[in-house]
Amino acid sequence: MNFSKWTGLGNDFVLLEPGESLDFGSGFEQRIKMLCDRRFGIGADGVVLVTPMDGEGCLIMDGVGPGAGPASRAVANGVDFEMRIFNADGSEAAMCGNATRCVAKFICSRGLAKPGQKVFNLHTQSGLVRPELLDDGRVCVDMGHPRDFLGSIKLSAGCYDFTAETVSMGNPHAVIFVDDIEQIQLEDWGRVLEVDKQFPDRCNIEFAQVVTPTQIRMRVWERGCGVTMACGTGSCATLVAAQRTGRVGVEADVVLDGGTLHIKHEEDGPVLMTGPAQEVFKGII
Repeated sequence: MNFSKWTGLGNDFVLLEPGESLDFGSGFEQRIKMLCDRRFGIGADGVVLVTPMDGEGCLIMDGVGPGAGPASRAVANGVDFEMRIFNADGSEAAMCGNATRCVAKFICSRGLAKPGQKVFNLHTQSGLVRPELLDDGRVCVDMGHPRDFLGSIKLSAGCYDFTAETVSMGNPHAVIFVDDIEQIQLEDWGRVLEVDKQFPDRCNIEFAQVVTPTQIRMRVWERGCGVTMACGTGSCATLVAAQRTGRVGVEADVVLDGGTLHIKHEEDGPVLMTGPAQEVFKGII
């Protein structure tokens, strides 16, 4: 199988090259785990499948997942590609912001885009996202509108109690604001909070410190992955949560372990995420 390895601020992914597919039969989750294993496989936070669409919202390639069938499968009109993301534990993610930026550059670099095309409509499990290739090499993604989740809730891990602001960006997030992010026990707390009984489908956990009205330091425990160096949807959820609690204005830089994303969200508008993405290497496994 031909693949390439991509990273968005250290949040890394295995992308299957055009024409490649995965066997979705028995043992599929174990195959994903093997590919993502950092000692016995390629090593990644997830595996991403990119499937071109025809002009009428049908998948051009076969073998893209359960229910695909022997012919093309209808998704939606006006969609250029379908993007499916599988976490390192084998579960399927509905959305991933960092993967979206990587996919936009992958599409362009593999000649899958129309001549001069810089904006793509990507179908995901949680709806449509629109990445745009910028002249400075970064990618700006229209992540859609934030959605209501559980509001403000109480959480506990060990002897520690937290107040979390919950936001859905097509996937669930619980954002906890702290005074000193260097003091958090991310691995210990994240593992417990992800599976809190209030989250029957588990949850992404963000700890955030508002440094200035235009800068937020954030660290993340991702559902199905654990601690990662960056999370695009988590950065968007963090800005939205900070806005709702009066901590920041329209836009801010979210500083992650792997680098910085710029997030902008005007009232009643979509969340815009801007940041880098790059190819690391190609290989055969």
